[in-house]
Amino acid sequence: MELTGAIWRKSSRSGTQGDCVEVADNLAGVVGVRDSKDPAGPVLTFTPDAWRAFVRVRGSRASR
Repeated sequence: MELTGAIWRKSSRSGTQGDCVEVADNLAGVVGVRDSKDPAGPVLTFTPDAWRAFVRVRGSRASR
């Protein structure tokens, strides 16, 4: 999967410890997710629909 041009971001709620999840959602047809401690490491990829579904479910559980 080609991720050249990915713009990685992390939550504004992330701490300063460097142990954050980063997301790149600026590419057509794919969302990349990686560990900020290892930016050259493996990247999980999702379709935009799958990522939105994950965020929606995860968000609803976080508010419990």
